[in-house]
Amino acid sequence: MASPMNPPESAGDFLASCGWAGARIEPLAGDASFRRYFRVVRDDGHQAVLMDAPPPHEDPRPFISVAEWLVSVGLSAPEILARDLRRGLLLLGDFGDERLREALDLAPDRERDLYELATDVLIHLHAHPPMAGLPVHGLEQWLDELMLFTDWYCPAVGLEVDAESYRAAWTEVLEPVANDGLGPVTVLRDYHAENIMLVEGRDGVAHFGLLDFQDALAGHPAYDLASVLEDARRDVPPQLERDMLSRYIAATGSGEAFERAYWALAAQRNTRILGVFTRLWKRDGKPGYRRFQPRMWGLLERDLDHMVLAVVREWFDANVPHAFRRAPWLETA
Repeated sequence: MASPMNPPESAGDFLASCGWAGARIEPLAGDASFRRYFRVVRDDGHQAVLMDAPPPHEDPRPFISVAEWLVSVGLSAPEILARDLRRGLLLLGDFGDERLREALDLAPDRERDLYELATDVLIHLHAHPPMAGLPVHGLEQWLDELMLFTDWYCPAVGLEVDAESYRAAWTEVLEPVANDGLGPVTVLRDYHAENIMLVEGRDGVAHFGLLDFQDALAGHPAYDLASVLEDARRDVPPQLERDMLSRYIAATGSGEAFERAYWALAAQRNTRILGVFTRLWKRDGKPGYRRFQPRMWGLLERDLDHMVLAVVREWFDANVPHAFRRAPWLETA
């Protein structure tokens, strides 16, 4: 994988072809994929973002399609200023530097207002039919994702578990969710405080600039709400989480079925992430993700306290002793 600090060799030619010749290129944060991001600054002060999504590892076309669709339904996604699909390069509109994560850290008194807006973005998004052509995110996909826990997490901590009863327990919990009649909607999949920008000059739901949505799916409306309220990277107070859940239900009229789905899919997502972060460490050489595992266990154990997850909680109690949960990660965090 290329250094996250160095732009691709073809960046200069690409920028020159779209009117940004000689612009300064500065590294921005990357993510868990092969994608890299750079800020591009012209002498006249104009700024843009260069996305490097190198083929064959990455394909920028889903990002383009979802970005344009989100804008069409009244939400904020980066404008596509220029593209070179052969080389995997995009020039994007720049949302600036005010990310939701840092805004929350700097002004804790704004936490409720900002999470209300994060919830309202989803209420707005889910009022529209899902974007056409998205892959399905349903029962089969939820169960397959959950196997990341038994395939990667358990071997990493030295556990042998009953994978067959694990899948059976999760099927018992998730099958009613898949058949509850809610959705499908567009699922952004990685909707959390580090993928949301506060866009100056835009009001309402458009104030939040959305990022990292190229893996969007057609799935259950509870998934993204759980993603933003049970954040792997920052703590959301449990009472605030409950209040935002109530806010969503009141606005959409989705009732008790949505609440059951919320806790089930929050637990599914958090279990999957325990496996994903372990795989990023073991397979991809990214040990930094280990520091999030204690928080993930805290979230998962809180989810498992809900009656809808009783059979899954029983499986964890029988197969994953507490010594194999937070403890191994606290030593490496």
